[in-house]
Amino acid sequence: MKTIAFFNNKGGVGKTSLVYHLAYMFAEWGVSVVAIDLDPQANLSSMFLDEDRMETLWGPRDRQTVYQAIEPLLEGTGDVVVPHVEVINRRLGLVVGDLSLSRAEDDLSSQWADCLDGKPRAFRVISAFWRVIETAATARNADIVLMDVGPNLGAINRAALIAANYVVIPLAPDLFSLQGLNNLGPALTRWRRDWRRRLDNAPGSDLSLPPGDIHPLGYVVLQHGVRASRPVKAYQRWIERIPRSYREAVRSEPAIDRPPAPADDPYCLAMLKHYRSLMPLAMEAHKPMFHLKPADGAIGAHVSAVRDCYDDFHHLAQRIGAGVGMSLQWPSSPLLQRAD
Repeated sequence: MKTIAFFNNKGGVGKTSLVYHLAYMFAEWGVSVVAIDLDPQANLSSMFLDEDRMETLWGPRDRQTVYQAIEPLLEGTGDVVVPHVEVINRRLGLVVGDLSLSRAEDDLSSQWADCLDGKPRAFRVISAFWRVIETAATARNADIVLMDVGPNLGAINRAALIAANYVVIPLAPDLFSLQGLNNLGPALTRWRRDWRRRLDNAPGSDLSLPPGDIHPLGYVVLQHGVRASRPVKAYQRWIERIPRSYREAVRSEPAIDRPPAPADDPYCLAMLKHYRSLMPLAMEAHKPMFHLKPADGAIGAHVSAVRDCYDDFHHLAQRIGAGVGMSLQWPSSPLLQRAD
């Protein structure tokens, strides 16, 4: 099982949409996927599911969310329980997000410090997301887990990120994303280092603890405008600065005089243009942009845009799969069959 977090402490860059579309694309490759929504805003869940289903899963009597899985541990009445995995199709499952997840922030913050003293409950709390991920992945026989997390550097995201083998950083071509890298990169380095120190104090038990790899896999540039197959000038100035900033802030590499352009940068996994007119159609149809049909309103110029979108995400899934050591073989028949 490979766990990949998609993380940027700057919101609005298209992170959740990226996770959503990649989950479908990996499933189409024949990969068994679990997507887990660890953002307290639960936007990923709302992309997968309609409001009626969300209301049922958030029901007060039979809540079936990621928070429900860790609630006994946080309340001191037990440990994490087996999470509900919502079946999206036969290759794709979802651990549903929950606005109540924000209640875990204080406990995750205080228990982080207590890990240094080797306190058993501290390690149980900090490893809660990891153990939920393991259980969900085992239940679905998952090859890969895609994690959506919120846009901040708080305790919830720290506990989520140490459960990640890899991290992909979505970026918008603007000043805010570049400045965000200067905060995000050192935070990832610090969390990795500090968790390894805590592992040295872990009590001897059979408790499964997250590896804390947080290996930076690369970045994806999203939502840039394109004219004549090239980013428009307003975006190009920021795009050209990303390779240097990523190397210095995230990978802690020495400064280089002439960093490559993003198109030639091995750390750039993809540059995805803004499919402005497709996303509203996709949200209405509750399906990825690259699966839109004429019956969904994808007619005229939308047809070629859908095809381009499919090619873009097909290539990106291939790059990420190769980066995490997965050999993806394109299946001979479609695998996506939405569950009733």
